[in-house]
Amino acid sequence: MSESPRTAARELVLQALYAVECGEAQPNDDLFEIASEDDAPSERSRDYAVKLFGLVREHAARADEIIAGLATNWKIERMALIDRNILRLAIVELDHMVDVPVKVVLNEAIELAKKFSTVESSAFVNGILDQYVKNLSKVGRI
Repeated sequence: MSESPRTAARELVLQALYAVECGEAQPNDDLFEIASEDDAPSERSRDYAVKLFGLVREHAARADEIIAGLATNWKIERMALIDRNILRLAIVELDHMVDVPVKVVLNEAIELAKKFSTVESSAFVNGILDQYVKNLSKVGRI
């Protein structure tokens, strides 16, 4: 089974965010040049990736505030860059891509952590996002 266009888009966005944060690319560089793929993404993947990349870049500071507030005993600056970007991506998607089911966003973030980060990262990402979703539920946002 091939991956969904949105899964491919999330991976592309994560790679681009990481490249920008590491200084390997500039935020205004073309998303598809930053995270060069062997296979060209589908049009649906491209459209979703462009939208999501722009939203994450626009709302990264707010996502970082949320992450810092939820990650007790962890300074955001000390988190692995890849984990921080997975969390940013998921939080922004939860907040701004309301057509995507919460469970899908959580599952995709956990899968990104499993694929691109350490063994422990998927549990860390799951824990932070679980807290965030519970907070959203309490205030009636989901």
